[in-house]
This record gives sequence, C-alpha cells and structure tokens, in this order.
Amino acid sequence: MAVEGGMKCVKFLLYVLLLAFCACAVGLIAVGVGAQLVLSQTIIQGATPGSLLPVVIIAVGVFLFLVAFVGCCGACKENYCLMITVMSEFNNNFRQQMENYPKNNHTASILDRMQADFKCCGAANYTDWEKIPSMSKNRVPDSCCINVTVGCGINFNEKAIHKEGCVEKIGGWLRKNVLVVAAAALGIAFVEVLGIVFACCLVKSIRSGYEVM
Repeated sequence: MAVEGGMKCVKFLLYVLLLAFCACAVGLIAVGVGAQLVLSQTIIQGATPGSLLPVVIIAVGVFLFLVAFVGCCGACKENYCLMITVMSEFNNNFRQQMENYPKNNHTASILDRMQADFKCCGAANYTDWEKIPSMSKNRVPDSCCINVTVGCGINFNEKAIHKEGCVEKIGGWLRKNVLVVAAAALGIAFVEVLGIVFACCLVKSIRSGYEVM
C-alpha cells in the first residue's frame, strides 16, 4: 500500500538520507582503498597499526553501504516486508527475552521498564505471558499493571492491567516519531562525512610524510 499525505514527504526525506548514506559509504570505501594503495607502496609488508587502518575503513564503508542499500530499496519500492524487518526482529527478541524473564534479573528489569514506560504487556498482548512455562498461571509481571504495586500481577483483573502488546505499541511510537529518527539519521550522515574528511586528511598526511623521507 502506497504512503499518502505527509508521509510522502517523510518517505522522500528518508530516501534522500539513505542515498546520502550510500554515497558516504562509497566514499569511505574509496578512501580506504586509496589509503591501502598508498601504504602498500610505502610500508614494508606486515601487520602494523598503520597497515590495518585502511582495512577498517573499508569494512566500515561496506557495512554502512549494505545497511543503507537495504533501506533505500525499502523506501523506493515501499516494500512493507523489507521496511518492517527491524520490528520483526524486535518481536522475536522480545519473546525470547520473555522466556528469560523469571531466570534473569537484568532481563526482567529491562522488560519491566519497557512495559511500564510504554504501558504495554507482552509481545502481542498480555496473554503472551501465559505461554511462559516458568510463569505461574493467571499471572503477569507487576509492570503490566496500570497502577504498579508489589504483587499486583498475581491473580490479576484484566481491567487493572495494560492489555496491548509492546511490539505494536513501540512500533506505533516509532512511526509517530519518524521525523526524529530521520533527524538522527541526518546526524549520522554528517558524522560519516566527517569521517571521510578525517580519513582523507590522514591519508594525505601519511603520503606527505613518506614523500619527505
């Protein structure tokens, strides 16, 4: 289904940003390759911090390009499955962490914070907690309660808990704040550009140093 209204502008902005990411990633790869060529002609072969730097730059560039390319394909084709890949992974991870909830205090703390902050319960809805073997029946975490108190999730009343799942709730929050996410993406693109500039300066400095020698 095609996007309409104001979301068209958001989609266009996202598309431009992702293309900028691709360009920056290609730039990083080019800088890394250039640095490798320079160093290969001036440094004796062997693993040194200087010789490993171009490899790191190229690896980062390739990674950023792949991420940006997938995003570009999703924005360009409005491919629903491609664009919700992150939410699908989050859903799977959330359910996996639910399995660890009774066993791991750190995991329990994270899920409790998410459920309390987003006023949600479970992945799809509160009944997901019934599928956790180590959780007793008719019980949800206290963080599912509208008014959180110790033990409020035991023998709960449905009217006293949040019934909506966290995956959809958090997904809705992300959709509402997509412009903020786009602004963050722009900031990342700016950092990438700075990285290219610094890398170019580094290569130039290395080349000048060896020309002097």
